[in-house]
Amino acid sequence: MNDLRIERASSEAQLADWRTVHNTIIPTAVLSLDEVRERAGRNRLDVAYLGEVAVGCSTVRPPDEETAATVIARTLPGFRERGFGTALYERGLAHARTLSDEGVETVVLASNEEGLRFALARGFVEVERYVLPGDAVPFVTLRLP
Repeated sequence: MNDLRIERASSEAQLADWRTVHNTIIPTAVLSLDEVRERAGRNRLDVAYLGEVAVGCSTVRPPDEETAATVIARTLPGFRERGFGTALYERGLAHARTLSDEGVETVVLASNEEGLRFALARGFVEVERYVLPGDAVPFVTLRLP
């Protein structure tokens, strides 16, 4: 893991790498590069690199009237179980805690069993499931108690 580096997605190349990881992990909610640019304006988007290869990404959404700060860490399947997701999650959690002390949420696609296990192992508890219009696979919202 010594070669792992996590960078804030700010350049076009980093935003494209973030998008590739996101769209691979969440094929039911594929984002365009314009949508990623828009998200980068309101959320913190990070990309994890192993050498020059993007292996994961994360999103930290600030809290609003309805939700706590949200931390989502994604690691590509071939790079899981190596600590990369934990590194992304811990970095995101540290940032989320600077935004609010009202708790932290995460969101995982229900079909991503490894992602659900990851969240549950860190103390998250399921609070809601929802399906986006036109989709069949629900998203699961989990919260740290």
